[in-house]
Amino acid sequence: MEVRHATAPDQIPGATTEWLRGRFLAEQLFVSGEVRLLYSHEDRIVVGGALPENGPLTLHCPDPLRSAYFLERRELGMVNVGGAGVVTVDGTPYRLEHRECLYVGRGAREVVFEDGAFYLVSTPAHADRPTAKAGLEDAEPVRLGGQEGSNDRTIYKYIHAKGIQSCQLVLGVTVLEPGSMWNTMPCHTHERRTEVYLYFDLPAEHRVIHLMGRPDETRNLVVADRQAVVSPPWSVHCGFGTSNYSFVWAMGGENQAFEDMEQVAIGEMR
Repeated sequence: MEVRHATAPDQIPGATTEWLRGRFLAEQLFVSGEVRLLYSHEDRIVVGGALPENGPLTLHCPDPLRSAYFLERRELGMVNVGGAGVVTVDGTPYRLEHRECLYVGRGAREVVFEDGAFYLVSTPAHADRPTAKAGLEDAEPVRLGGQEGSNDRTIYKYIHAKGIQSCQLVLGVTVLEPGSMWNTMPCHTHERRTEVYLYFDLPAEHRVIHLMGRPDETRNLVVADRQAVVSPPWSVHCGFGTSNYSFVWAMGGENQAFEDMEQVAIGEMR
């Protein structure tokens, strides 16, 4: 498990590309035969990737968590960003197709991955919630944007106040239509939550230019397929791809209200 400490906006001026990528971008989450984890002190979110290409993988409990098992004090959401796979939670198997979601509540002791490619997001939990699975047909879809703005997209809400119940984790998938590249614009910040974007379904030769930083002093990260960006509460987060793509958005923090955000007018961005 890699551990990264929290950041402040006054650290951004003068930052190099290497420094920005080292603090905010998770480049190597998916490695064959491994479960890779990153612990961010931004709202104590853990993100990870499980790629069981050569046999089953078990979710381990790294020493920085200081717990008997991974979900002793945490909850976990995951999305399959690969082919069909199976996640077994305390002996119960759940088959996940591409883009499907599984929530695992606090107290589950064993999580095993087979086939597929699983993106993981975990936040601290104060209560037990039941394990639950959802596919695109079970989600609350919201169609936004249009071809004229190059942002025709559908947002699928999986873990939220009116969907799969959690303690603080909120998670969903956004799918962009062919010919659309902007994932959101105007952009926004979340002063009460940290948000993480995991870009996937992006062809290997293409990239997403992800905007971050304070609205009046933005920076950018060039992001490839299956890479994740951790966006602190003070940072904007939006991106434009050289092709259409999908992304998992996940939040953890003070509340679960999807609409709790500070919109930034396009003309105010710098």
